[in-house]
Amino acid sequence: MGQIGPWQIIIVLVLVVLLFGRGKISELMGDVAKGIRSFRKGMADDEATPGADPKSISAAQASEETTKDKTTAS
Repeated sequence: MGQIGPWQIIIVLVLVVLLFGRGKISELMGDVAKGIRSFRKGMADDEATPGADPKSISAAQASEETTKDKTTAS
């Protein structure tokens, strides 16, 4: 009784198609695909960005913080 069978899945799919229509579902899936593509492109751009070494970023932030501390102390 607790398991979902193939008939229940078919009934749910038929109800979804009846409620939203084929056009709306295909449009929604197209939007999902565009989102996935842009996410993958963003991840690839992020990995390909030169000079994004975490050590150099943290070192630059640390030097800025010490500079701020020296200017506020005087």
